[in-house]
Amino acid sequence: MTSPTTTQTGYSPLGSYQISTELYEFVNNDVLPGSGLDKEVFWPQVLQFISDFAPENRALLSEREQLQSRIDDWHKAHPGAFDSSAYKKFLHDIGYLVSPPDQVELATVGVDPELATLAGPQLVVPVMNARYALNAANARWGSLYDALYGTDVIDQSDELAPGSSYNPQRGQAVIAYGRELLDEFCPLTHGSHAEAESYQIHHQGLLVHLIDGSNTTLINAEQLKGYQGDAEKPKAILLQHNGLHIELQFDDSHPIGRDDRAGMKDIVLESALTSIMDCEDSIAAVDASDKVAVYRNWLGLMKGTLSEQVSKGGTLFTRKLNDNRHYVSPKGQGFSLSGRALMFVRNVGHLMSSDLILDAQGNEVPEGLLDAVFTSLIAKHDLVGNSPFRNSHQGSIYIVKPKMHGPEEVRFSNRLFSAVEAILALPDNTIKLGIMDEERRTSVNLKACIDAAKQRVVFINTGFLDRTGDEIHTSMQAGPMVPKGDIKNSTWIKAYELSNVEVGLDCGLHSRAQIGKGMWAMPDRMAEMMTAKVTHPQSGANTAWVPSPTAATLHAIHYHKVKVSSIQKAMLANLGEQSSARLSDLLQPPLAAQTDWSEQQLIAELDNNIQGILGYVVRWVEQGVGCSKVPDINGVGLMEDRATLRISSQHIANWLLHGVVSVQLVKQRFAEIAKLVDQQNQGDPSYRSMADKLEQSHAYQAALDLVFKGCEQPSGYTEPLLHAWRRRYKQDIA
Repeated sequence: MTSPTTTQTGYSPLGSYQISTELYEFVNNDVLPGSGLDKEVFWPQVLQFISDFAPENRALLSEREQLQSRIDDWHKAHPGAFDSSAYKKFLHDIGYLVSPPDQVELATVGVDPELATLAGPQLVVPVMNARYALNAANARWGSLYDALYGTDVIDQSDELAPGSSYNPQRGQAVIAYGRELLDEFCPLTHGSHAEAESYQIHHQGLLVHLIDGSNTTLINAEQLKGYQGDAEKPKAILLQHNGLHIELQFDDSHPIGRDDRAGMKDIVLESALTSIMDCEDSIAAVDASDKVAVYRNWLGLMKGTLSEQVSKGGTLFTRKLNDNRHYVSPKGQGFSLSGRALMFVRNVGHLMSSDLILDAQGNEVPEGLLDAVFTSLIAKHDLVGNSPFRNSHQGSIYIVKPKMHGPEEVRFSNRLFSAVEAILALPDNTIKLGIMDEERRTSVNLKACIDAAKQRVVFINTGFLDRTGDEIHTSMQAGPMVPKGDIKNSTWIKAYELSNVEVGLDCGLHSRAQIGKGMWAMPDRMAEMMTAKVTHPQSGANTAWVPSPTAATLHAIHYHKVKVSSIQKAMLANLGEQSSARLSDLLQPPLAAQTDWSEQQLIAELDNNIQGILGYVVRWVEQGVGCSKVPDINGVGLMEDRATLRISSQHIANWLLHGVVSVQLVKQRFAEIAKLVDQQNQGDPSYRSMADKLEQSHAYQAALDLVFKGCEQPSGYTEPLLHAWRRRYKQDIA
């Protein structure tokens, strides 16, 4: 195939298709070299792949719409009291519910231990932002002292306040906290780590000299894994507990170490074992140029070349991927540990299309198809050794596929990945699949979904936010929903979280794959996180999402306190078949028993939803920020992405549909809350205010569309409207 010539601005002909010239040149010049693939063979295969799968992709979306239409009609025909048994039978009859297979046994092989046998935090970050991506990749190791000193886990009042310069009293509180953790996780035969005067490697063991003149060592000698520097005076000592590493760092010339009895300057915890580099919910990539930028950053991660200039504290430096960490074992043998989290890449779902490639009729092709090909092609550089680092030592590519509806769509993704493996000359099942259990048709058919890709699945994860948005939209015609905050206490959410772990274990994910939990959304409230998020490992989940590297280090403490593998073994011993009652609970919409809320209550609920919508959408549409810490109506910073937006917009749309609130009241509150959001963003020089020009504000009009066109949006997703308004904004300011 000869190189194409440009026929219109930004596009080049390729067979019967038009391809973004920017994509074509990027793939040919930067991605294909070193991959073992020839462009003359690769591009025709890609076009055939699109031709083969695009019609089926569109058919699956059509099936979603048909099922939703039938569910809407059923609810309209059955107003009033909700009949669970009749509803369940109806869903079986239309194929929404399928009979689960009798026995499913996960058959995935070639899985790295970070996913199969270890338990620890997981970060999800927008790969479009190089700085965030690097931070997440490097969050494998984190300073416990820094995480404690800079957050509210340590009391911040009075003499323990951080202040503008180092507070020695706060520092001592941090050190005491760290020593208590060492006593709990790596106890000594006698005495405390707080009483240590020195640490040495002696006769292949750890020797700790205490202030009373005695020597002690670890109760469990096997916890000592290695050291750095001289055995008599090591620079670092590596311990292990519950599969996670703890590094004690020593330097008596360091500002902290010189005042420490043992010269210990820090305790470093192995933190984010895994990270998800997100091409989906947390980014705002709406056109070919945006997508190439996304792929370029992913390529930099896979080839180990991504870097970013960062200014911090008046100092400019280059951030890049961390090197491996090198140690000497107690027996004198050198070894290394990864300095980076194992990386997934999250592709987009089946819904959206992309102008990266246009078909013969000028239509955009399904974006999920393109992500499957290009993110996998890029990841091949890791497999063939084109990076100084290795992401997967087992030779796997890890892709999270979000927003799949039921086993048929999982089966489609499985076949999709097989076709990509053929194009890229990869062994079968090289591409591993992470299933986001975040749409109701998936959560009620989870066992069948896992069975549909049982040789690829390495991850299932609950997504309360998207699952709630889908619940509202699916049950839109059933009646008005309870206030948004009350949904967390609804019947289905409790069944959902339990079912995800139980079904995963029943399908053989124990010691073979991740079972995950959702995000802690308040990055400034770490003390609350430390109290609340321990329930995730206690529930049997071996990973859970955190909003920052600092949060990852703190959440890692929970995986030392709770041995997840033991929890899972105990659950396995008591597993029974999913009961009919559990399924009924999963299908129970969070309908309001009464709707006689006062006007004050309605306004409070609307204002909370609208503030979240406007605060997020104004950054998405007019700044291209897909995920950020957005202050809520009370000024509390919350990590917002499209999933939170989906809930808020669908909730108001539901109340409008059922006459709980009026169009006039909703519009009035939108106009009023726009003023508040403007005030909250007044310190941002790139922010464009809304309140003084509502009709001209792209963001404001987009927010109105999300609510007033909410019922007609496919599955209640926000992407179609956000993309349209972002594109319009980019065009208008060009």
